[in-house]
Amino acid sequence: MELQKILSLVDHTLLKPEATWAQIRDICDDAMKYHTATVCIPASYVRACHDYMAGRPDRVGVCTVIGFPTGYSTTAAKVFEAADAVKNGADEIDMVINIGMLKDGRDDEVLAEINAVKAACEGRVLKVIIETCLLTKEEKVRMCAIVSRSDADFIKTSTGFSTAGATFEDVALLREHTDAHKGVKAAGGIASLADAERFIELGAGRLGTSRIVKLVKNEEASGY
Repeated sequence: MELQKILSLVDHTLLKPEATWAQIRDICDDAMKYHTATVCIPASYVRACHDYMAGRPDRVGVCTVIGFPTGYSTTAAKVFEAADAVKNGADEIDMVINIGMLKDGRDDEVLAEINAVKAACEGRVLKVIIETCLLTKEEKVRMCAIVSRSDADFIKTSTGFSTAGATFEDVALLREHTDAHKGVKAAGGIASLADAERFIELGAGRLGTSRIVKLVKNEEASGY
């Protein structure tokens, strides 16, 4: 698989709580240089990222996260976060579901929350983080059905802040059980170009990772 194909599917990510503007600016520079899909950054940096890349011919999308990383804030809070991010210039929103709500069998409420957040996105792409490492196989399949019925655009494996990230098995499962017109995003623990390529082969249309661009930069620096 061509390297640029992989890079074009990457949400170049920096979500550490200690992230500084200098670090965020650096990933914007790298994302523009390597033509990733987006930068995925904390909501507090959305306006700065939007303004920093505005007017640049190599500008990439600005993605942020809401209800992150636990998902247990109220629907009203998530809706406000999404609307605020859009106002500040976000192109894409990644939301965390209420995992306890799903485990309680309140699937219609999970669906309603997703759709409420999508409405607040005002047409921007919405990805739904289900935190696969905390779910049973049956719960993952139920989330595939919920996202398929929803107005969201992607189902996403992980926050990268829980007990594990994306696995090949989970991406294959999500792709099998989610409607074809919805995307699948693998995120968390994507450690190599071989991993990235395998996730894409299994059906991931986006990759949430901080490592792929770093790997490419290191290879360039070493002369390969």
